[in-house]
Amino acid sequence: MTLFGPEEWQAIALSLRVSVWATVCSLPLGVFLAYALARWRFPGKQILNGLVHLPLILPPVVTGYILLLTFGTQGPVGRLLQEVGIVLAFHWTGAALAAGIMGFPLMVRAIRLSIDAVDPKLEQAASTLGASRGWVFVTVTLPLILPGVLAGAILAFAKAMGEFGATITFVSNIPGQTRTLPSAIYAFLQVPGGEGAAIRLVIVSVVLALAALFLSEAISRRVAARVAGA
Repeated sequence: MTLFGPEEWQAIALSLRVSVWATVCSLPLGVFLAYALARWRFPGKQILNGLVHLPLILPPVVTGYILLLTFGTQGPVGRLLQEVGIVLAFHWTGAALAAGIMGFPLMVRAIRLSIDAVDPKLEQAASTLGASRGWVFVTVTLPLILPGVLAGAILAFAKAMGEFGATITFVSNIPGQTRTLPSAIYAFLQVPGGEGAAIRLVIVSVVLALAALFLSEAISRRVAARVAGA
């Protein structure tokens, strides 16, 4: 007797796949926007900051519907992507997009707080020695904010694992294709006798979320201690 049935394993594996891709693909943009919001002054900065954090305020279903209108097969962006063979709506890649957007504000906020904690004089000192802005970021800023980057990535991953509203609105609940852990729990609760499977997946979700939070704290402390001792 196996602990999980085939559908449950399928949902767990798909959730991990979606969450990893959502986190990896959004991390470079998250670092860039966090740095821009923390260090640069430009017109529309507050508007950009509001757009970045908008998924935290909007109901997830609204976010999913906006994604469907934009990236669906009839949407302006989705139609263009479809012409080059990229399909997001009702596909696992769309689930990764929705999960990445929902976790993006948490990632940016954690990284931005780390950047705010870095003394700008350290970056200015490196610049006076002739280092370019990009080289200063790579050699000075990035090592100092690495705990925040890792913490933000893990928080975004945990959020992606638990994302439901935007995902089910954008990509539906297709077994083996878009049925992630939350969608599978919802599906099992809709059928008689599915409570057992739903409870098992709830336990998995809680364990993964707690593990991600503990890992985030542990990595942050370790990297911070290493940077401080360097």
